[in-house]
Formats: sequence, C-alpha cells, structure tokens
Amino acid sequence: MAAEVIQQLLNWLVLGSIYALLAIGFSLLFGVINVIHFSHGDVSLIGPFVALAIVPALGSAFGPGGSVSALLMSMLAAIFIIGILGVVIERIVIRPLRDAPAMMPLVATVALGIFLREAIRRFYPQGSNPQAFSMPFSAPAFSLGEVAVSWFSVIVLATTATLLAGLFFFLKKTPMGVRIRAVSQDREAARLMGVRSNRVFQSSFFIASASGAIAGLFYAGNVGATRFDFGILAGLMGFSAAVVGGLGSIFGAVVGGLLIAGAEVLAQALVPDGAAYRQVFAFMMVIVFLLFRPEGLLGKVVVEKV
Repeated sequence: MAAEVIQQLLNWLVLGSIYALLAIGFSLLFGVINVIHFSHGDVSLIGPFVALAIVPALGSAFGPGGSVSALLMSMLAAIFIIGILGVVIERIVIRPLRDAPAMMPLVATVALGIFLREAIRRFYPQGSNPQAFSMPFSAPAFSLGEVAVSWFSVIVLATTATLLAGLFFFLKKTPMGVRIRAVSQDREAARLMGVRSNRVFQSSFFIASASGAIAGLFYAGNVGATRFDFGILAGLMGFSAAVVGGLGSIFGAVVGGLLIAGAEVLAQALVPDGAAYRQVFAFMMVIVFLLFRPEGLLGKVVVEKV
C-alpha cells in the first residue's frame, strides 16, 4: 500500500510539473500582452517533432554510441527553435491584432493551431501516425522503499524547479524582467518611461514558447510517443491549470498544474476505470473554479469602470 501511494505521488509530481510548464506560457502571455494564446499547446508539441527531425543528422556527427548525446543536443536545439517560432508568431499573428478586439487574436491563435497540426500531418514523414519518442533516462536513479524512481522523473522535477527559479530571478533581477513586469502592470506608463513594448512582447513569447517546448518534450517522453494532435489536449490541460491557478500569475500556474494533475491521479487511483475518465475530473475542477472563483486561486479581481 505504501509503495502504491509513493508511486502515485511521484506520478502526480511529474504530471503536475509538465502541466505547470505549459501553464506558465499561458499566464505569462496573458499577464504581459493580455492575450490567450490558444495555439500554445500546438506550438509546444512541435518540439518533439523538431527533436526527432534533428536526431539523425546529429547521430551521424556524434558517431556510434552517441545516440544519447545526439538526442540531448537535438532537444536543446528544439527548445531554441520553438522559442524563435514564438517570436515569429508574435510578429506575424499577434502584433497586427494587438489593438483589435480581444476576440480577434483568440480566433487567430485557434486558426494557427489548426494550421500547425495540419502542417505536421501533411509534411512530416508519416505525420498522421504516432511517432515513438522514448527518453534514454528510464533507468532507476534511486529507490524510495519499493518504488524505483527513474532518471526521467528526476530530470523532469529538477528541470522544472530550476526553470521556475531562473524565471523568478529573471523577472525580479534583470533589466528585461523589470521591463516585462512594468508592461504587465501598465503598458502605457511603461511606454512613457521609454520601455520598448515590441521587444518585451518578443521576449515574453520566446520564454513562453521555449518553456512550452520543454513541457512538450517531457509530455512526449512521459507518454512514450508524440502525435500531430497531442497539442490539443496538452494545451487544454495547460490552459486549465493557468485558469485554476489564476491567469497572469506564474506561481499560480505551478499551483494550478499540481491541482489539475492531482485530480487526474486521484481519479485514476480511486475511481474504477478512472484512467479513461481522468480528464473529466480535471475539467470538472475547472468548471467549479469558473463558477465560484473565476479569477483563480492567485489571480487578481479586476474591476473596470464603465
């Protein structure tokens, strides 16, 4: 019984970390640009496809026995490429609609998600079929009682903690981080103080997309495969975590990710055949929050004068 509890706790932490990394992108972009980037999940799940496309070239460069190094380098390259893709999306899709009604960028990002999924399905080799994505870190790192903790779990938790610490340091201590916080609090006042909002928006998209790519790689590694439409569910879970935690709050994204993952893990562990319905319980939690606390746990109530 104790071993089962430890295993479920481990599953909860790993899944919660992945959802938190996805939710950070939603919260950061909403807080800075006041845009809900509904294609964020699709952008994030392009990461595994980019990594898989780069691996063969790097594998030949590293030679025999360099498969692990090739995969690690390809994942780092994928994270950077997806970050650049986020900057391109901001320039082409979001910036022209910055002063448009809120519905316009929302619809544009939904359409962008459809375009990205179809592009993978059409142009990636056998893009309609699931692609195996196995992490070379499945070996046990250590044991907690009778439960073997894999290196994959350790890497997910350590990467998430490091990324969160780095993000908080970046936002609090660096000049660009201060500019991002200034724009998120009052865009017009920040502009009058000489802050270049375009550069702030590009930096925000790069951070959100790169962290999403890390989540996408972990998501595919956790499942053991990736598919062109995985971004739909991943995006919904990340957005749900951001809503529960409070859109615009980075720490709220972490709390929301853990809560959404907790609902899934509890449903899978306690409800008969709960694995098939675990997302139902997670979305039920979102509905409850929307009804009774729509600003989320750590979000702020905004009062507008009309």
